[in-house]
Amino acid sequence: MARVTIPEEAAGNPYGYALSQYAPKIGAAGGAFATAVYQSSQLPLRVLEAARYRTAQINGCMVCQSMRAAKHVDQFIEAGGGDVAQSIVARGGAAPDEHFFAAVENWRDADCFSEQERLALEHSERVAQDPRGFANDEPYWTRLHAAFTDDEIVDLTLSISAWMAMGRVTHILELDTVCMDDMLAA
Repeated sequence: MARVTIPEEAAGNPYGYALSQYAPKIGAAGGAFATAVYQSSQLPLRVLEAARYRTAQINGCMVCQSMRAAKHVDQFIEAGGGDVAQSIVARGGAAPDEHFFAAVENWRDADCFSEQERLALEHSERVAQDPRGFANDEPYWTRLHAAFTDDEIVDLTLSISAWMAMGRVTHILELDTVCMDDMLAA
């Protein structure tokens, strides 16, 4: 049950309703941030999906966990007035399968992730669960810099931050009662 009033006619997209009706300027900025990630990130789709899905698990957001970028991102960008031709999906690249998503929670023991994907998963956990732990962990930064450029590290960190913020809003206010397919159809 949503923690803010959602009228019956908005039940298919409680998240969209809450953002547009209760905090329209901040909601629009949050939506623009999320759209920018999906439209402008230069990271490979699988790297982004690893980070996004692990962040969704940590946040507890059911909408985020039901999302699959290869299936949903272009609709999300289009709904937000963005340029689908510039999306992370339109750029191409291998899309994760369901085995990939099933392995994310126990990624350390899985054999289906590249080094960049593993670091994206670890970065997601560290950003969400231990932001103070970065300061003096030089071996971690050495590994991160060996796999990513500075541009990519900033891109990844901003992307995780967008998902962390918006996913937590969605979950905390219990606006995550519908799956992504239902939200986009509403």
